Amino acid sequence: MVERIVTAGRTVLARDGYARFVTTRVADEAGISPGSLYQYFRNKDELLTVLMERYWAETGDRVTAALADRLTAPPGRLVPDAVEALLRALEHDSQLLRVVTEEVPRRYSEVHLHALRRRIQDLGSAYLAGRTPGERSGSTRSWVLVAALEALSVRWVLEQPGITRDELVRELTVLVAHYVGGADPRESLGY
Repeated sequence: MVERIVTAGRTVLARDGYARFVTTRVADEAGISPGSLYQYFRNKDELLTVLMERYWAETGDRVTAALADRLTAPPGRLVPDAVEALLRALEHDSQLLRVVTEEVPRRYSEVHLHALRRRIQDLGSAYLAGRTPGERSGSTRSWVLVAALEALSVRWVLEQPGITRDELVRELTVLVAHYVGGADPRESLGY
């Protein structure tokens, strides 16, 4: 029953937006009475918190699963794979992404989004350890890269600018490679 309610809540949130996200709509979508919903969730806030936790966990699982076995790849191959994984995860439910990023108050997502970023940053830090010259911190570089890739990827998914997916992946690959200090990936990838 919990899964049924959560699935219905996700549908209502994506379809109707945050302003129209109410428990009676969720109960209707789930095919249950509001009283039945309240047996599992005390209120709209509790349901929304669970929805955000699951949304960001699923997004993180998609990205980290796609990257976990690629951490030994050179930057010119890892970065395009990472960008593709991030784009696929964000596109999985782009309407829900829009509502989550533009309408749902940050308090519902902050902890969960931070956990997702931390998972990806940890992967990035592990990858960067020993790969780049100098005394620059791998964790700092990883934070900067994750923040930049997230912001640009979310904007691309939501805005759908006149930039193709291949162009975006190519430009982000060049951006990251130059920032990390590795070789120019355009040479090995034929850009």
